[in-house]
Amino acid sequence: MTIPEQYAHIQGWGADLDPADRPAVPMERKPPRLEDAPSGPPTQQAQRVEVLHSIERPGLSSVFGTSVPPSGLSGYMRRQAFKRSENDLRHWLMLIAADRVNAVEGVLEDARRSPGKALAIGAGFVVAAWWLSRASDR
Repeated sequence: MTIPEQYAHIQGWGADLDPADRPAVPMERKPPRLEDAPSGPPTQQAQRVEVLHSIERPGLSSVFGTSVPPSGLSGYMRRQAFKRSENDLRHWLMLIAADRVNAVEGVLEDARRSPGKALAIGAGFVVAAWWLSRASDR
């Protein structure tokens, strides 16, 4: 007795043996070949702003983001972090600290541009100081 004969009593067994028995065969199509696909590495993106990259890589990748170039104190901290290897914990801790400093720089920049926001930020600091002093009195 052959294997297909042994399991012939099981409903649907061996459906994958013959493609004509498969219910999805009419819907299956091979994807078309890519015509005119570029061969080789992509062209290098032009660098118009400072882009930080790991010291463990020889150069910039072909495509990179330039939406927020490093600036201010947070930019200085990022430059210092990228002078270290990626397997150095100080590299990552400096980048995390630079993110926090960048957030404060953004709030201060908003306050500089808009007096209304400056008033709201000042009120927030007053409420936070009051809350912390109240909590320390207990």
